[in-house]
Amino acid sequence: MQAARSDAVMESGLSATRLGEGVNWIGVTTLYRREVQRFLAVAAQTVGGPVVSTLLFLAVFGVALGRHAPAPGGVPYLVFVTPGLVMMAMLQNAYANTSSSLLVAKVQGNIVDLLLAPLGPGEFLTGMALGGVTRGILVGALTALAAALFVPLPLANLALCLFYAVGGSLLFALLGVLGGLWAQKMDHQAAVTNFIIAPLTLLSGTFYAVSTLSEPFRSIAYADPVFYIVDGFRHGITGHSEASPLAGILVVLVANGLLGVLCHRLLASGWRLRQ
Repeated sequence: MQAARSDAVMESGLSATRLGEGVNWIGVTTLYRREVQRFLAVAAQTVGGPVVSTLLFLAVFGVALGRHAPAPGGVPYLVFVTPGLVMMAMLQNAYANTSSSLLVAKVQGNIVDLLLAPLGPGEFLTGMALGGVTRGILVGALTALAAALFVPLPLANLALCLFYAVGGSLLFALLGVLGGLWAQKMDHQAAVTNFIIAPLTLLSGTFYAVSTLSEPFRSIAYADPVFYIVDGFRHGITGHSEASPLAGILVVLVANGLLGVLCHRLLASGWRLRQ
């Protein structure tokens, strides 16, 4: 009976979008506020925890390598590594927000309540993704402000910083939607985080200059789309980059477009939303 109710709810939401007058902005805004309030209700865990963890990374690398590591492009090592750590925190938290929201709703059986709203797949995706972007940006901003107390961070290009912060957080929020749709239990989510999300972020040049790697590791790093996000954000902070800023912008735009289309189609089909 619950499966039949889920089918009916999904169909009613899609029908409302096809026959309604434009976008249901009230529904999108309500879903977005729900997502933001959900992670702010446990801010010590969802915001404070990542900030402290990133600062611990910075402290360890500063003590262990700060005086001995080479300065890529003439940039001091701590100034070089800090933007990567900030971006890593943004990406991981944007992913965690959307993936956990969808998975918890499915595990607890209240996914039907989310689908009861007269939201089409695009509107549903927009509200969910913007919630992930907000958490990512909030964690990144607080981490950058805290790190700036210990590391002098220049600001070479504010527009590039904002572009990569929003674009990178959106990309991983969409990845979180995919992960949340696919996962049926917590073990599935942990597997995606450990074997896909963590390697993508940790091996993207966060802690080192990719240009110093030997082949084939350098080519593998250049094939990682997260490298361009980290490198572009670092360029916005320090003015130094290892890849063309234009290439990074294109990678972010194309990756977000492809993931957005894929997520929209999966939501429209109800893929793995019905238990």
